[in-house]
Amino acid sequence: MSDDDYDVELETAEKRAHHNALERKRRDHITNSFSSLRDSVPSCNQGEKFDSRAQVLKKAAEYIQFMRHKNASRQQYINKIKQQNYILESQIRIMEKTKATGNYAMESNQLSLDVSGSEISDVSDSELQKSKRRLKKQKFSH
Repeated sequence: MSDDDYDVELETAEKRAHHNALERKRRDHITNSFSSLRDSVPSCNQGEKFDSRAQVLKKAAEYIQFMRHKNASRQQYINKIKQQNYILESQIRIMEKTKATGNYAMESNQLSLDVSGSEISDVSDSELQKSKRRLKKQKFSH
């Protein structure tokens, strides 16, 4: 074997070792990522046996869908609360204006216009009627 052949074999062995090290690093990264994902998904943390990678991916996808649905429900609730808050703030402004002017007869008309003229559709009519009744009670108690 000549020196040139020996150098080529050494170079090939070094390349192979480098490639093997890179591949090992890649596999370790994938393994660590699956472990992290497994720890993040509640249904994967049950029991002592580990789920397969396919099961981890399936459960992660299910969990993401569940969380999306949960977030959408909470966003609807937040929007409803914002609408109710808008109505209450409108009623407060009307009551403050009425108190300042002393014109209680006009308050009822303004309340009807402000509430019905708004673009709020998710607040039920019964909630609006209850708010109007409360305002009338407050008006007559002064």
